[in-house]
Amino acid sequence: MSDRQSPSGRRRRVRSVWPSMVPLAVVWCLLWGEFSLFNILAGALVGAVVVIAFPMPPLHLHLRPRPMALAVLVGKFVVDVVVSSVRVAWTTLRPGASSLTNAIVRVELATPSDFVLTVVAQMTSLIPGSIVVDVHRARHTLYLHLLDVNSAEEADEFRKRVLEQEERVVAAIGGYAHDIDERSDRPVREGGTER
Repeated sequence: MSDRQSPSGRRRRVRSVWPSMVPLAVVWCLLWGEFSLFNILAGALVGAVVVIAFPMPPLHLHLRPRPMALAVLVGKFVVDVVVSSVRVAWTTLRPGASSLTNAIVRVELATPSDFVLTVVAQMTSLIPGSIVVDVHRARHTLYLHLLDVNSAEEADEFRKRVLEQEERVVAAIGGYAHDIDERSDRPVREGGTER
């Protein structure tokens, strides 16, 4: 008998329904535009049916927030946003801005965590001048559109910055237990080489 079919597995599933029902009930009421008792109960019922009928796979996250590394991550992100905003403004306003050369750059992340992939993709897209246009989940690869890239060296420099961002994310909040090399607190790269 699998864990999901055992009595304790069913109890865990029923307990996991409650945290999901509350936000789904709120969304239901917002869609109807009224927080009445009937709408709250109907939203909770619909939420329970959705969560039980379409269970999400369990996430095996081993998040270990580190305040100092988190401060570095946020600080560096704010600096990147400000610097990139100024750079994009200058790029679009300078003479000859109509002849910009843009690029699609592939970045293969080092960690196998979908959580880290998502966080890095979101943070990278929030930096002006770059946006994630595609994600290859099986290979943990991001495809980014970059503004004003004039050489392979500039593309490589941006790729390096994304990988450094990934390392800061893993150092700040982790992802999976095996994402971090315990001796160095750096992401583990397959084969021991950087791509």
